[in-house]
Amino acid sequence: MLFLGICKFANKITVSSMQKTIAIDMDGVLADVEAHALNLYFKRSGIVLTKNDIEGRPESEMLPDGLFYKLVREKGFFREVPVISGAIEAIKKLSENFTIYIVSAAMEFPQSLPEKREWLAEHFPDISWRNIIFCGDKTVIKTDYMIDDHAKNLDFCQGKAIMFAAFHNQGQNHHPKFDNWEDVTKFLETESQG
Repeated sequence: MLFLGICKFANKITVSSMQKTIAIDMDGVLADVEAHALNLYFKRSGIVLTKNDIEGRPESEMLPDGLFYKLVREKGFFREVPVISGAIEAIKKLSENFTIYIVSAAMEFPQSLPEKREWLAEHFPDISWRNIIFCGDKTVIKTDYMIDDHAKNLDFCQGKAIMFAAFHNQGQNHHPKFDNWEDVTKFLETESQG
């Protein structure tokens, strides 16, 4: 029940220190869920789908027959997801000037809670449990910046919204959008100096 306790206090995430705060989504931003799902689809069907093949599709149509939502409900799915290229280095760099919070709307997939916590401990061991928020609705998050791949989360962001490019958000350009962690880091470094 530790996870529920963390969510209960998510609306109090305003840090009074001099550092600005960043809320960073997990799936599609730190964790390469699309690559993992495509790999599992290949292993099970023998059919190769690339990121180009799924570009512009909503998540529900990423794989045939709604298979994507079946996969993410399987035990072990979230524990085995690869890290998005450059994410580990970017978080280390950004942590020098910002207070980082990892925010995941994980309550939709309750089996993912321990898997996501273990995944974070392995790949981002310097992120304190106090800075990990598993919730159902990100509108309660009050940080200076939010990095997410879903407009539905960014549209209600109370700070500056930053969209991380993903197959399902092609054509959505009403938030600053970046294709990789190197560009996100450069943008935020410029922001911190201004």
